[in-house]
Amino acid sequence: MYDLHIDTDVTVQLSECCREDARAVFDVLDHTYQLEGLAPPGTQAETVPATTVWTATFDTAGGRHEQSSPAPLTGMVGAVLSGGYHAVDEVEKVLARSFAVQSVQSVSGDQETEARLLLAPR
Repeated sequence: MYDLHIDTDVTVQLSECCREDARAVFDVLDHTYQLEGLAPPGTQAETVPATTVWTATFDTAGGRHEQSSPAPLTGMVGAVLSGGYHAVDEVEKVLARSFAVQSVQSVSGDQETEARLLLAPR
């Protein structure tokens, strides 16, 4: 039975990557889910100092739920997903359709979980 009170928002933090790689990952999620939080990379002025962590929040209950062909990654991308158990699991599955995903660590709480992943090009 599906619990309608499960939190559907997942915060995605990307690190150790360039703007283009962050954009590729967020584009995959943006085609699937509704962007709730901060603007993904590429929407800020180019004069902004180098960013080391890209952050966006996606609502896994909303969005287009389309599959997309991601731009190839230039290297490994560190990703931290945090939110409700079901929502984080769904985001991880979406990422695994487009990238090679290695689970690094998972931390579970009472209502939420955090998954640390390494994303790589296929």
